[in-house]
Amino acid sequence: MIKTYFYNHEDKKMYHDVDLLRKGELLQHENNLLWIDLYNCTVDELKFVGAIFDFHPLAIEDCLHDSPRSKVDNYDDYYFFVFHALRYDEESEREITTEELNVFLGKNYIVTVHQNPLHSIGRIAARSLREPHYMNKGPDFLLYSIVDGITDEYFPIMERISTRIDELEDEMYEHPAQEITEEFLALKRTIVLIRRVIQPKKRIFANVGGRYSFDVQEDNVPYFIDLVDHLERISDSLEVFRDLVSGAMETYYSLVTARTNDTIRVLTIISTVAMPLTFITGFFGMNVPLPFSDHWISTVLITLLLGVMTFGMLKVFREKKWI
Repeated sequence: MIKTYFYNHEDKKMYHDVDLLRKGELLQHENNLLWIDLYNCTVDELKFVGAIFDFHPLAIEDCLHDSPRSKVDNYDDYYFFVFHALRYDEESEREITTEELNVFLGKNYIVTVHQNPLHSIGRIAARSLREPHYMNKGPDFLLYSIVDGITDEYFPIMERISTRIDELEDEMYEHPAQEITEEFLALKRTIVLIRRVIQPKKRIFANVGGRYSFDVQEDNVPYFIDLVDHLERISDSLEVFRDLVSGAMETYYSLVTARTNDTIRVLTIISTVAMPLTFITGFFGMNVPLPFSDHWISTVLITLLLGVMTFGMLKVFREKKWI
């Protein structure tokens, strides 16, 4: 599906579903802006748009295959970006997944390619049908708006991860179980995946030596500074979460080890107490003649001996603070 949104700078109006074959006419004025959104598109639709704008075959190929990391490629007259939105479902087997967004950024046009619906794209597209709020400040501002919308969706995920860490830290002291270990491992996988998405994106928008990796108008620089600040906050939070999860796992394993040691200590004490008692009862239970074996007093004496030995061993264990 191909959706088009066109901002005409001369009459300050928005148009949609324009004819892409009129590309030269539409982009004649450098302040006009054409946004083409390809959603759940076919290969033919993608190649059709690629032929109109003369996109490189490698960039088209990247749109057809999932890329594991964000990036920016600089071609002669346009830039090609790969970004990732996040979908978080705590109840599913894979609780976090990525949705790839490919963007072609030209001087007065922008092409977005994605297979599944993205909230930030839908919100901007809906408003662009009514007013040119996102499209009257240049293609770089529209790019910022799209990426900022994706980035804003990371924050609820970060808040939920923080809450889950707090819940697990409380739960591991009360109900240690195998499920807690699985929860911690799932959190670690989630954090690693988010870091894999955030770190390359942060480098794309970093201002190195006063320059960006793509063309940014001077008036729009503050927006990208704010975007980088958001990415930095998320990155810092991920580092904190990673340390918290690692520390919580170490504490959890220490608690499990301590509980195991307590159990082994009790079992060892029971075995130690029972060992001499078993020896005595076994010795006097032999089927051979023994002194006083036919007299009732021997049963009383042996029972008293077993009781004294048990009491004596428990007293020694208490004095040594083994129990």
